[in-house]
Amino acid sequence: MSRTVTLTIDDLGARGDGLARTDAGPVFVPYTLAGETVTAIADGKRAALLSVKQPSADRIEPVCVHFETCGGCALQHMDRAAYRAWKAGLIGRAFAAHGIDADCVQPAHFCDPYSRRRAVFSAIKTDKGVLLGFQQAASNHVVDITECHVITPEIDAARPAIKALLAAFLPAAKTVHVTVNQTRSGLDLAVDGEIKPDDELKRAASEATREQGFVRLSVNGEVILAPKRPLVTFGDVTVSPPPGAFLQAVPAMEEIMAGLVTGHMAKAKRVADLFSGCGTFALRLAKASAVHAVESDGPALDALDRAFRENPDKRLRPVTTERRDLVRRPMTAHELRVFDGVVFDPPRAGAEVQAREIAASTVRRVAAVSCNPETLARDLAILIQAGFKLKSVTPVDQFIWTPHLEAVALLERAGGKKRHWSDM
Repeated sequence: MSRTVTLTIDDLGARGDGLARTDAGPVFVPYTLAGETVTAIADGKRAALLSVKQPSADRIEPVCVHFETCGGCALQHMDRAAYRAWKAGLIGRAFAAHGIDADCVQPAHFCDPYSRRRAVFSAIKTDKGVLLGFQQAASNHVVDITECHVITPEIDAARPAIKALLAAFLPAAKTVHVTVNQTRSGLDLAVDGEIKPDDELKRAASEATREQGFVRLSVNGEVILAPKRPLVTFGDVTVSPPPGAFLQAVPAMEEIMAGLVTGHMAKAKRVADLFSGCGTFALRLAKASAVHAVESDGPALDALDRAFRENPDKRLRPVTTERRDLVRRPMTAHELRVFDGVVFDPPRAGAEVQAREIAASTVRRVAAVSCNPETLARDLAILIQAGFKLKSVTPVDQFIWTPHLEAVALLERAGGKKRHWSDM
């Protein structure tokens, strides 16, 4: 039963919500800060903020008019220094829960506003036109944004053009998701939802794609029109990603992560790149190592393989690919015996089963990349228990004003029988 309460915020939770410890248990209040006294409507463990009676010294004015409504940012009300300290501290909190020493955690890297090259908008066609933005928290309501301080200026400026394109073929009252990737050749749009445009609507969509200057439009995986080839670069290798491809959010942060991974693997003759995607790490690693890239997404693997084969630099070491669901069927310790190093970059759920196989293998070097400190800590604990030493962990914040945090963990262990290509 909902009730109006006055709460004192004791801390920030892992999701960025204020945490009030009460006699009835913890209550989480979004958009609050530690030390504040607030009035809120509480319903069990969750509460909606009504007013801030005593603000924190770390509270500032949000930069965006849509803050607290669009469902995107969670921490624009927090001073930059306090935000960065809290964000970097997420690793230490997660490690403490798994008994991992945090002494090896390095200074964090932080992205700037207006730097995210990938956005997933929600959109719906109404009597008043197309609404394009993000879905309000805990709601299906699409907030029609007029500004965004997270995405690149190029994507932000393209919002009217995206609306015009969608107006040409979207049915009324159907919410769709629009993935926009900024590539070297232009903006690449992938629309996904319960829609089935007929041939006439596809022609209208094609014409609008040309008129608005987008390099590609796909609907539910089907390419409607691609006037240009979308291109991104991983190191020195050019890749044409598939529709809606996952890309690291901020190119400058990707370079930092890639430098850590490739530096750690510099002496490895053969590396397994697990959850490889389109080749963010694999194609860079191939400068020094033979690479086996494993991924469940077939189009992503095809893009990686095509990029390797079409690359004019013949000095790259061999890159092989394997389509495989590593969550259900991880590479076994026996299969990993021929690799000197392993890189893994799983989804937020982590790679617990795969980590257990790596732990049982003879692999000497591991680079673990994660966007979830909690599952990263769990997976690292498995490797540490098996004899790996955690050399460093570098937080990389490419999700500004959110509780999401990327990190690169580098591990080594002594021993292990050396293997050769002939052992395959």
